[in-house]
Amino acid sequence: MALKIRLARGGSKKHPFYRIVVAEASSPRDGRFVERLGSYDPMVPKDHQNRVALKNERITYWMSKGAKPTLRVHKILAAEGILDKPIIREQPKKSAPGKKRTERENEAIEATKAPATEAPATEAPATEAPANESPAEEEKNK
Repeated sequence: MALKIRLARGGSKKHPFYRIVVAEASSPRDGRFVERLGSYDPMVPKDHQNRVALKNERITYWMSKGAKPTLRVHKILAAEGILDKPIIREQPKKSAPGKKRTERENEAIEATKAPATEAPATEAPATEAPANESPAEEEKNK
């Protein structure tokens, strides 16, 4: 029996109210649950005391029994100081580029760097005198 600590929606249309419950992972969102652990009202201001109500002892008990909180509940529990903040990656593992794509990108980066380093070595020196003026003409101009 896999247990989850999750939100069960209540309230009316356009005015949500959530109960924080322990339920089996296979049960529906608003269906059967094992125990009610608290409530969450997103409609009140963040600093209001009735926004989140929790039973801390029961939450730690169920987590010791193997219940896993959902991401939203994990954030709520972290804000209350019960858990550490969840690790949220900028780019999910599923959408991360594969091994071959990263190799191709690295090769493209190296290819653009290589010609840039060789270009100054192949250029002709800029200290040559102009070909159409002879040294005798230069003395006359002085």
